[in-house]
Amino acid sequence: MLQSSTLKFLKDLKKNNNKAWFDNHRNLYDAAKEDYSGFIQQLIDKHGAKDSTIAALKPKECLFRINRDIRFSKDKTPYKTNFGASVNKAGKKSMLGGYYFHLEPGKSFAGGGMYVPPADYLRKVRQEIDYNFEDFKKLVQSKKFKAVYGGLDHSAEYSLSRIPKGYEPGNAAAEFLKLKSYIAFVEIPDTDLTSPALLKKTLQAFETLQPVLQFLNASVEE
Repeated sequence: MLQSSTLKFLKDLKKNNNKAWFDNHRNLYDAAKEDYSGFIQQLIDKHGAKDSTIAALKPKECLFRINRDIRFSKDKTPYKTNFGASVNKAGKKSMLGGYYFHLEPGKSFAGGGMYVPPADYLRKVRQEIDYNFEDFKKLVQSKKFKAVYGGLDHSAEYSLSRIPKGYEPGNAAAEFLKLKSYIAFVEIPDTDLTSPALLKKTLQAFETLQPVLQFLNASVEE
């Protein structure tokens, strides 16, 4: 579980998103980051026993910087108001599928997948789904996966309006071939963030996602 002070820091940062305030409260940021990093290490230690591909990771290889890239953004606030970590066997910069834990008061979630993969990865994943649709369907439509996630995210921002070129409209896997990202997330209420339920719920999300990640990553690695 996380400390309530970590949530308070993120809430206060949202109200005071400027360098002067951040510099004056860097000690609180350092404490919050350490708390979050400790939780990510717990996830790696616990889930790494089931997924050896992440067992040797350290939090610093997973955590994203809190500084925002404002070069091309209209929003010039300098800091993110969340902590995010991509627990991926090749590190946070990898395009492979991985686990993700997002901490943001009122908007926290856990899960992961393959987010906006490069064109060659996407082509290989779609090809694998087309060739082995029954196997893929069993994973994303299993009782356990649907109970935890409801299914993959088919939001408009992650899906094409038409089936990709090279596939027939009547393809049985059409709804999955249209996807541009293969991700799934479960929301985590604030009440869980500071309770023992957080670790259990996040580990359940990771464990449920693991077979899907194995399918996605095998598609691009083989």
